[in-house]
Amino acid sequence: MQPHMCAAILVINILCHSQAFTTERRSHLRPSFHGHHEKGKEGQVLQRSKRGWVWNQFFVIEEYTGPDPVLVGRLHSDIDSGDGNIKYILSGEGAGTIFVIDDKSGNIHATKTLDREERAQYTLMAQAVDRDTNRPLEPPSEFIVKVQDINDNPPEFLHETYHANVPERSNVGTSVIQVTASDADDPTYGNSAKLVYSILEGQPYFSVEAQTGIIRTALPNMDREAKEEYHVVIQAKDMGGHMGGLSGTTKVTITLTDVNDNPPKFPQSVYQMSVSEAAVPGEEVGRVKAKDPDIGENGLVTYNIVDGDGMELFEITTDYETQEGVVKLKKPVDFETKRAYSLKVEAANVHIDPKFISNGPFKDTVTVKIAVEDADEPPMFLAPSYIHEVQENAAAGTVVGRVHAKDPDAANSPIRYSIDRHTDLDRFFTINPEDGFIKTTKPLDREETAWLNISVFAAEIHNRHQEAKVPVAIRVLDVNDNAPKFAAPYEGFICESDQTKPLSNQPIVTISADDKDDTANGPRFIFSLPPEIIHNPNFTVRDNRDNTAGVYARRGGFSRQKQDLYLLPIVISDGGVPPMSSTNTLTIKVCGCDVHGVLLSCNAEAYILNAGLSTGALIAILACIVILLVIVVLFVTLRRQKKEPLIVFEEEDVRENIITYDDEGGGEEDTEAFDIATLQNPDGINGFIPRKDIKPEYQYMPRPGLRPAPNSVDVDDFINTRIQEADNDPTAPPYDSIQIYGYEGRGSVAGSLSSLESATTDSDLDYDYLQNWGPRFKKLADLYGSKDTFDDDS
Repeated sequence: MQPHMCAAILVINILCHSQAFTTERRSHLRPSFHGHHEKGKEGQVLQRSKRGWVWNQFFVIEEYTGPDPVLVGRLHSDIDSGDGNIKYILSGEGAGTIFVIDDKSGNIHATKTLDREERAQYTLMAQAVDRDTNRPLEPPSEFIVKVQDINDNPPEFLHETYHANVPERSNVGTSVIQVTASDADDPTYGNSAKLVYSILEGQPYFSVEAQTGIIRTALPNMDREAKEEYHVVIQAKDMGGHMGGLSGTTKVTITLTDVNDNPPKFPQSVYQMSVSEAAVPGEEVGRVKAKDPDIGENGLVTYNIVDGDGMELFEITTDYETQEGVVKLKKPVDFETKRAYSLKVEAANVHIDPKFISNGPFKDTVTVKIAVEDADEPPMFLAPSYIHEVQENAAAGTVVGRVHAKDPDAANSPIRYSIDRHTDLDRFFTINPEDGFIKTTKPLDREETAWLNISVFAAEIHNRHQEAKVPVAIRVLDVNDNAPKFAAPYEGFICESDQTKPLSNQPIVTISADDKDDTANGPRFIFSLPPEIIHNPNFTVRDNRDNTAGVYARRGGFSRQKQDLYLLPIVISDGGVPPMSSTNTLTIKVCGCDVHGVLLSCNAEAYILNAGLSTGALIAILACIVILLVIVVLFVTLRRQKKEPLIVFEEEDVRENIITYDDEGGGEEDTEAFDIATLQNPDGINGFIPRKDIKPEYQYMPRPGLRPAPNSVDVDDFINTRIQEADNDPTAPPYDSIQIYGYEGRGSVAGSLSSLESATTDSDLDYDYLQNWGPRFKKLADLYGSKDTFDDDS
């Protein structure tokens, strides 16, 4: 028997595989071949010697559904004599649950249905032991049980549905998409996992490759505009597509994408539109639209005006949202000039595919006729603006100019003119409402306003709402009505000197002039002295012929003692027609200078005093001032010496003296600023106070112990003593009494305003903030501080 033959241990349902047994080692645990003999050549019966085989795997078919357990195989040991002393044991994966062994015979059975897709093989361990002692008779042997596949799983696609796109008009055989299915069966055993693809729905438009699952186009020139979406069903079948194989299907939705294979087309040949002559440029007149069945950028259309008599008056733009051509007014139209226009509009694709250029041209044209409608238009001025001139100082009613407007409509309604008073607040002008002549209402001054801007309205008489407005600029022409004047308040200075000193060639001052009139009536300025002082001995004027002049001294020897100020009149004339002139006064002061001619002082006060007052007069004035001061001092001294007598006579009943001080005291702690004895009655010291206003009925004897010490400084005790004396003397009128006003009436919101009780009663006010005010308020902080502060101080 060859080594590749199956052993007798695999008796039932075991496929014979050469790789199941090897001759690596010998073992007593082997398949049994009892009673198997062979004959020799000469008829001699030969008995085959027993050999141990090495085996390592069994096979069992999956999905067995029979009523009895499946016999996987049989184990048998060489030392097993059949007397039942040997016990076979099975361990490993599934032992005891899936696989069971008959411990006497060694038969292995599968008790459950196996699924290769769940588990393809099991590894088990077999051993023969003594039944009584469980002593191993042989070493354990390992073997594998493989689950043999059957075709029990249909093919499954990766997706239940697929979506794919392919351009329209694609060539035959263009790849669309590849679908893939899988089979859970064993691809290495038979044809259970060998798949073949076929198309069930979608013919004749598409086909599928049987081995790869690639879907391709099967018809040429498929048009998206005719049909855009196709539904294809693909089947995958195992067993190589033969009968008895399992199959699965999937749905594929194929969409044709657009290409630019259709030119734009206008649905009509002529468009009729209308526009009012009152429309403004930019206003929409109408719309045209060319239809293109393509979509996206392939359906984009642009519009242009290619011909027509209205190309200068109209324009067309493209509305890319609606794919329409918008005809707009480019310039105003006039019904009275022309009443109809014609345009030729072209619509063309923006993007053209060269592959389909033969389907072109990808453009179309249409005729657009535009009728102009009549409208009641406002008047129109003959000029967009007007500029007029008028001389200043012209009399009221002088004609400035004229504006003219007309009605452009065929009715040619009459026009009325008016001035916009918001532009002529001072009402300088008026206008004739019928003919448009503008006149002045008062003289104008160019120096105040050189230009005046007004607005004029023109309205139809029968329709005042139809009006037009035009700006009118009025220039006020200059007239030489202003004389030139000094450009600044000039002032000259000349140094006093003796007559022997030579004259300087430098001007005392250089002057210039200003003229409010226009330059034509202003410079050139001419400077001169008035005719009556043309031969002035002191100064002269030299015209520099550049609108300036210099003032020079004619002599020397100017002295402040003789004259410190000179007023020089100067005549200034302008170059206007007729010329205007004015006389201006130049002030020249005589000043003291050093040897280099530098000004030191122009003050003439000392010289004025010497010339007006003598030395004796000055002494007399000073004497009078001294006498007045002496009188004032004596008067003040006498007022200070006039005081009340301080001596107290015995016959006078003086209870207390009031002494007025002009300085502030030092507070309660200052006990040396006054003498408390001054407040005491001298007669009260002896205990008897005489009364002079009435005759007493009996003598009042003061109570002992109430007599204050003469030199006591306790003011509180002194006042309390005097109060008790006054309260206990029934004959004494209240010469000295203390009245306490502690009641201020009921319902007072403010409460008591008296400060007499503030020292003896608790206050609700918080004066602790005085502690933070610095040393100047320390005394007040101590007096009005918190209660705790007083307690600490005491």
